[in-house]
Amino acid sequence: MSEKKSAWEGLSIVHTKGRPTIRDYIPLVFNDFYEMHGDRCFGDDKAILGGIARLDKQPVTIIAQVKGRDLNENKECNFAMPNPEGYRKALRLAKQAEKFHRPIICFIDTPGAYPGIEAEERGIGEAIAKNISDFMTLRTPIISIVLGEGGSGGALALGVCDELAMLENAQYSVLSPRGFASILWKDASREQEASEIMCITAEDMVRLGVAEAIIEEPPGGAHNDLDKISENIKEYLSQKIQEKCQKDIDVLIKERYTKFRKIGEFTE
Repeated sequence: MSEKKSAWEGLSIVHTKGRPTIRDYIPLVFNDFYEMHGDRCFGDDKAILGGIARLDKQPVTIIAQVKGRDLNENKECNFAMPNPEGYRKALRLAKQAEKFHRPIICFIDTPGAYPGIEAEERGIGEAIAKNISDFMTLRTPIISIVLGEGGSGGALALGVCDELAMLENAQYSVLSPRGFASILWKDASREQEASEIMCITAEDMVRLGVAEAIIEEPPGGAHNDLDKISENIKEYLSQKIQEKCQKDIDVLIKERYTKFRKIGEFTE
């Protein structure tokens, strides 16, 4: 693991132009990816990508939040802010994976769910809550990885899993440091100060029991060596998918439930 960075330094790396997105990782980590579209209710949300692939020889279902690599791509995927139909597509594919006994791999990279009026009209809160509830009892292994930003309920909708890993510089938070500073201090310019007290780094998440693993990035960040970070992700996934698939499914679901019941426990 490289030298420990502050939360603000990690956030700066996550926001680096050219940081790899899920579309960069899929060809290097998986084989035979076949994308699937739509929620069978409203439409196809390009902020969430889903489909089936092989991890080595193991069939898996991939569900991922999509960030663009330039302005046009970001506009197409709504800057990685999913609408309700995105989460409903994710749940449709997750239930299909359960039916065919495929492990699910979720990739989280979003500043949060889309907060627009149309998203509220179509039930964004219900869609996120439904994902959280149903993912908890899916009878197939679930592994989630935070690639960059893991913002609020928009991230948690893909974060209910048997094991959560984070890239070394990734962050997982209830809201952005800018939003935190705006609400708490009515001063968005204090976002750097906010980032240092929010406990949002990968190290914080492991210490607090929210995440189980940190995937090492190349020096300076994932954008400096795409092949190496892809190799690290694949190595982690290959080990964990094999490990979880060997467990009795009832034991796995009980452990998943226990993992989330313990998060946030404290004593005075």
